[in-house]
Amino acid sequence: MDILTCRDLTLGYGEQVLVEKLNFQLPRGAYLCIVGENGAGKSTLMRTLLKLQEPLSGRIWLDEEAAAGGIGYLPQQTQTQRDFPASVREIVLSGCQARGSWHPFYTQEEKERAHFCMRRLDICQLKDCSYRKLSGGQQQRVLLARALAATDQVLLLDEPVTGLDPKATLSMYELVEKLHREGISVIMISHDVRAAAENASHILYLGDQVFFGSSDAFAKSPIGQYYLSKGGRHA
Repeated sequence: MDILTCRDLTLGYGEQVLVEKLNFQLPRGAYLCIVGENGAGKSTLMRTLLKLQEPLSGRIWLDEEAAAGGIGYLPQQTQTQRDFPASVREIVLSGCQARGSWHPFYTQEEKERAHFCMRRLDICQLKDCSYRKLSGGQQQRVLLARALAATDQVLLLDEPVTGLDPKATLSMYELVEKLHREGISVIMISHDVRAAAENASHILYLGDQVFFGSSDAFAKSPIGQYYLSKGGRHA
């Protein structure tokens, strides 16, 4: 069963077309990395999937069961967000609001879910700490726990390792892979083509050419061989 489908999807702004006639189907339980040049439409694709903007034409949709289970979203961080004055527990709890119900106070079930997500990402010891005082790697763990609190089905991650040192980057990739093995479908934008090819089950490359397929097929393709020969980074 497919979790994500694109049919003749064209993305852009006004007269500017970024992606044209995109077609692919992503199976449930997949780990998709979206890679490509800056300005190729990666973040636009994710915003369209989140229904934050409309496509110019065509369709993109999540499987109904996945959508009903909630979508966990980890956006790129801004400096203002890094300085947010709240505790780790409060931030993770706020992810429960994305599950579709609203009430003035968090329920016991939501508090237990937040604790479960913190335990799952090994940050329970940070629950009373101020988010703004954490390291970059710790902050990303908190935001990943917040995204996880919103979903039982699919995580959308936009450049989750940007600005992290190599140790924190490796730790974040390991966490995402762990969640994938536990049954969460992952859709992640990445600038690191090599890491994408090593960790993901599927690759979507957006640029002058478009590629969609398994990570093994990508590594053997002319596009994959070009970027991997450069060390795995793109502009």
